[in-house]
Amino acid sequence: MAAAAGPTVPPRVSRRRLLSRERPPRARPGRALARAAPPSQRPAAAVTDRDELGAAAPPALPLLTAAPCPAMLSRLVLRAAPAALRALPPPVAVGVLHTTRPLHTTRQSLAPVPPLPEKGGEVRHGLIPEEFFQFLYPKTGVTGPYMLGTGLLLYLLSKEIYVVNHETAAAACILTVIVYAIKKFGPQVAAFADKLNEEKMASALAMKNDTIQSLQTAIEEEKKEQWRAEGHNYLFDAKRNNIAMLLEANYRERLLTVYSEVKKRLDYQVALQNLKRQKEQDHMIQWVEKNVVQSITPQQQKESIAKCILDLKALSKSAHATVRAA
Repeated sequence: MAAAAGPTVPPRVSRRRLLSRERPPRARPGRALARAAPPSQRPAAAVTDRDELGAAAPPALPLLTAAPCPAMLSRLVLRAAPAALRALPPPVAVGVLHTTRPLHTTRQSLAPVPPLPEKGGEVRHGLIPEEFFQFLYPKTGVTGPYMLGTGLLLYLLSKEIYVVNHETAAAACILTVIVYAIKKFGPQVAAFADKLNEEKMASALAMKNDTIQSLQTAIEEEKKEQWRAEGHNYLFDAKRNNIAMLLEANYRERLLTVYSEVKKRLDYQVALQNLKRQKEQDHMIQWVEKNVVQSITPQQQKESIAKCILDLKALSKSAHATVRAA
């Protein structure tokens, strides 16, 4: 029975455990010292399922680990990716570098964000940016990008990272329908979207112009109000002058009234004194005349009358002589 039996078949190990065995151990001091000793001398906590897996694995398995594993290649690619992405032109690096930065671990930058381009850059095959080809041309030549894509596709298929099944056929059909729809209805949809965008831009521009016009009108009104406010000073000055002139006119009217009243009283006193003097003179004249008349005798009256008659006759003779001489 034992001789008839063929060679023993090693137990099958899953692909995930095989890859986990091929990963390099992390640099941890405690476990590194514990694993430096053989499994028999390690403490019970240091013996892990990897040691059990190594003990249960067949002798031929270490030969498989000599080839470069996909996990190691992927780690090398991820480590070299930031430096390669930083060497890309700005249109590519701006959209790609932020994926390699750790999230919520850096300080917030207050630098201004560069404006986004209004139109996208040139692409090939409707998907791949032109900068990617220009980046690979100096290093790989013209066929380098295509060989890279072909090699990557063959690598995924050969390593069964991507398995071709019915979903692949469905994805190809869906992609074909999407490409046909884009080629067929893309220009109409783009024109319709551009029309909507133009309408939105026109409405936004009209709203902006209306707002600017209203603000300019408000500014002009504000300037007018400021000019009017400046004119209030002149108005107040004119009102102050008017009030001062009214007060001066009232003062002068009162002065004139006082002058008139004082002049009336003085004129009254002057008229009173003049009247008194005139009465005194009239009384004096009447008294003198009366006394003179009373002092004249009848004989003196006759002599004065005769004297007057003689004077008149002398005057008449002199007058006739003058007339004749002429």
